[in-house]
Amino acid sequence: QVQLVESGGGLVQAGGSLRLSCAASGSFFDIDAMGWYRQAPGKQRELVATIISGGSTNYAESVKGRFTIARDNAKNTVILQMDSLKPEDTAVYYCNANVRIATSLTYGNYWGQGTQVTVSS
Repeated sequence: QVQLVESGGGLVQAGGSLRLSCAASGSFFDIDAMGWYRQAPGKQRELVATIISGGSTNYAESVKGRFTIARDNAKNTVILQMDSLKPEDTAVYYCNANVRIATSLTYGNYWGQGTQVTVSS
């Protein structure tokens, strides 16, 4: 069983910073892409940023230049550093990862439980 455990959400004023962390645990062979998605009330879940095992990154246009994603492959951890936060960044943030349980299997997609980020104006 693979688990993704997020931490680091909270309440911050506009212009402030937060750092989200997600650690993968359980029994698995390797992890390909890891990333963060978010869902605001009444809206669909959207991609925030992703990073593959080789280090290439992808960001939503709305967060480029403000958010930075990084990963520690040895610790199976992905970090989202969020700077210059805006009220419109308020959402539940979900960690996501493509995990292969064994070499003979394909990658499965896993989600964390979500962590609330609230940015006040």
